[in-house]
Amino acid sequence: MSVYNQQPMGLDRKEIDNKILDVLGEGRNVPSNIAEELDVTRQYVQQRLQLLEAADYVTNIGRGVYELVDDPREEDSMEE
Repeated sequence: MSVYNQQPMGLDRKEIDNKILDVLGEGRNVPSNIAEELDVTRQYVQQRLQLLEAADYVTNIGRGVYELVDDPREEDSMEE
């Protein structure tokens, strides 16, 4: 069993996830564009997007296009 299955997504969110959420906050996008903008590999962005999607923060609306559904950072700021 992986670490991701043992912990809620909010507890294991990485800096790259916040950057991906920032990009998707500007509008729908595909992993290759996000990867280029963040200077990481497409495969790594795809992996992180799958985790974000499993946590219901983003959704794949078709043909590999992702959009932001629920920004968990808004919940984090409400708790402070």
